[in-house]
Amino acid sequence: MEMWASVWTVLLAVTIQGGDGQSVQMDSIKSGLVGSQVELRCIFQNSNPPVKISQVTWQKFLNGTKQNVAIANPSLGVSVLPPFKERVTFKQAAVRNRTPSLEDTTITFSNLKLSDEAAYICEYTTFPAGNRENMVNLTVYARPLTRMTLTAPTIVARPQKRKTTVATCLSANGKPQSNIKWETRLKGEAEFQETKNANGTVTVRSNYIVIPGRETHKQKLTCIVTYRNERIADSVVLNVQYEPEVTIEGFDGNWYLNRPDVSLTCNADANPPVTVYQWKLLNGSLPTTVEIRNNSLIFKGPVTNELAGTYVCDATNSIGTRTGLVEVNITEFPTNLPPWGRGISPHQHSQKATIIGCAVGGVILLAAAGTLLFFFLRRRQRTFKGDYSTKKHVFGNGYSKAGGLPTNHPMPKTLQYPDDSDDEKKPAQIGVSGGFEASERDFDGDTEDLKRPYFTVDEGESRDYDDRTLSFQYNPEPEIADDMVSQNDGSVISKKEWYV
Repeated sequence: MEMWASVWTVLLAVTIQGGDGQSVQMDSIKSGLVGSQVELRCIFQNSNPPVKISQVTWQKFLNGTKQNVAIANPSLGVSVLPPFKERVTFKQAAVRNRTPSLEDTTITFSNLKLSDEAAYICEYTTFPAGNRENMVNLTVYARPLTRMTLTAPTIVARPQKRKTTVATCLSANGKPQSNIKWETRLKGEAEFQETKNANGTVTVRSNYIVIPGRETHKQKLTCIVTYRNERIADSVVLNVQYEPEVTIEGFDGNWYLNRPDVSLTCNADANPPVTVYQWKLLNGSLPTTVEIRNNSLIFKGPVTNELAGTYVCDATNSIGTRTGLVEVNITEFPTNLPPWGRGISPHQHSQKATIIGCAVGGVILLAAAGTLLFFFLRRRQRTFKGDYSTKKHVFGNGYSKAGGLPTNHPMPKTLQYPDDSDDEKKPAQIGVSGGFEASERDFDGDTEDLKRPYFTVDEGESRDYDDRTLSFQYNPEPEIADDMVSQNDGSVISKKEWYV
């Protein structure tokens, strides 16, 4: 019966108020972190006239069981019971006075423990009103212990490229449970594990898995633990050991004969650093002019064909040995360089350019002179044959040298002339039996002003011909003017035209 009365009292989470106005005021919920301090408020509202307070008792109610924590009695004083004696005190000093004041009996919990989480009852015993009480629920949180660690101080990258756990993020003994996530540029995967502890806390563990290699060295890993509204971050930098990554520098694809000061350098990216470099020439021995200096090959003297070949560099550290190679080709001249970059001095190049320029100029002058001579001779040849548009032909002496005219045949009354074309610039033939032969086309009288007859004579009497028909007078021995020159075809031209 007494047990049921206690349960009924605990279930009353509201202020219990008597008919005469007494009440106990408390917070319904309080919380705190493990190791911290929290206050549990308890204030008695007395009536008017006030009732007498005989005793105040704080009790812990857990799993249906009450446990006394602290007692304040006006006659006996204050008492705090184990296991709370070292951690619970009454906040107001008046409670501890010889004549105490018990209206405010707030207690302070120090160094909270997870086991302190429970419901706490503040009960007032009054006379003659009886008991008045109220209750507060105390929640205790545990901030997790977070830690991020490397799986090993150094991680070795193996040629097999196996997945390896490189770092671990731990959130231990947290209440409530925390959340873990990773921030990194590394390509990897995270795995999670949760463990619930007997005291109500939870431990979360996360491993980050990658394939160790050169690209993972010195990469940053950040683990972020989110606990309630708090964000906790921790970071590590990976130390990954790997075999050398070898490259050979120095050959620019432009090694040409007689080029000075060439060299090859073996560069190796390795962790730990390379301790041994070895040079060799594939399918042969190194040239006699080469000098080995640390990780470099220094070629003494100018470049020769002897330097061509495939050069190999072996770089070794404590993890392993890797090889780099370069194929060296020798050309006769440099690529994309001016002529003096090919072993010819600027002065020599200038002299050669001058000689070539003179030769080209001479050829051009000869070609021009030949062209002028050709046109001159061509013009002279055409002038010598006669330009019948400018010649004046004379019957008699002229044609007597070219075959003559028979004296027994009458002269035709009219002459017809062909068009003035290159093939037809010839005098009309004088026939043996028929007199003058007509040209292929008749003379067009309407175009007399445009086409002059090839044979011109002194105009005499017109006889009975048309006005546009020319008449000829036969002069057996015409006189040739002093400024005229006789031609082989019987024509004459002026000296002025002859020398044009």
